[in-house]
Amino acid sequence: AAGMAAPTMEERKACWGARDEFWQCLDSHGDDAAQCERLRRAFESRCPQQWVKHFDKRRDFLKYKKKLETEGYHPPEAAGKS
Repeated sequence: AAGMAAPTMEERKACWGARDEFWQCLDSHGDDAAQCERLRRAFESRCPQQWVKHFDKRRDFLKYKKKLETEGYHPPEAAGKS
């Protein structure tokens, strides 16, 4: 079960590096994943599957948090407008 072994420091660095490059690409292309396909594949091949899922969730959370900070919280418009 080699796949289950904890990544070595080298592997972690490779994973984080690939993630950072992928995220930078997304940032510079307005989150257009199609523009970053190659980096996405590198990210997926260098990181354990669980990490990929974790980082994807983390990115969504960070984007959401940033949106709140820049735009503030807007409750849904529909509530109580009848």
